[in-house]
Amino acid sequence: MAKKTASPWLTDFERIAGGVFFLLYLIVFPLLMGWIFRGVELLLGISLSQSEENALYYYVAFVLTILIFYNFIGKTTHRFFSGLGHTLAAAGVGIVAFYGLNELLYRLTSVALGNQLNLNDITISAQIHDAPRPTLLIVIFIAPFVEEVLFRGYVFGMLRGHSKILAWGVSCVLFAFLHVWQLAAGSWSLWTVVLLVQYLVPGLVLAWTYDRCGSLWGPILLHMAVNALSVWLN
Repeated sequence: MAKKTASPWLTDFERIAGGVFFLLYLIVFPLLMGWIFRGVELLLGISLSQSEENALYYYVAFVLTILIFYNFIGKTTHRFFSGLGHTLAAAGVGIVAFYGLNELLYRLTSVALGNQLNLNDITISAQIHDAPRPTLLIVIFIAPFVEEVLFRGYVFGMLRGHSKILAWGVSCVLFAFLHVWQLAAGSWSLWTVVLLVQYLVPGLVLAWTYDRCGSLWGPILLHMAVNALSVWLN
């Protein structure tokens, strides 16, 4: 079967609104959401827990993703059903590649720097302990969906038509940056750089899966499976 290639399939509205939303999601929202929630609490006279704020943040992001990329999601879903076996096979290979590369990189960094804790994993574990059901919904379903639409569907898809190398590089670096910069803000170290490199692995595998199967549901399902296994194993 001939390899299907990823296509942006984006309308002009999705290109413009998607770009704005991507910047908000990557940088602006993480910086300002605390202030926004404080304003909502004062306005409504309520008090929100950290888990409630986190849930509201991702629920809003999920709804905005659907509203902005409705056309694109419909087209990539049609591609998914028209090549179901091909997409699932690519996702399956992606899981093997992810854990193989991740294990290799982890062992190399452990030899050089010793065992280090992933602060992102620690934060997620604490959130699961405080609010298991909404956090699991976010980690396993909502976050993978939103992130794959933005990083693979939007960034990778937009850039691939200009340069495949650029598409891979930019989408992977920004994906790693998203998962590291908030944890490392103000305290960058050698381990922060290593953590950034570690997050390049899932970005590369997810980009390969999308490029291979041509449907965004390939990397979405892979991302969901990896997060679910990570929660279960931890």
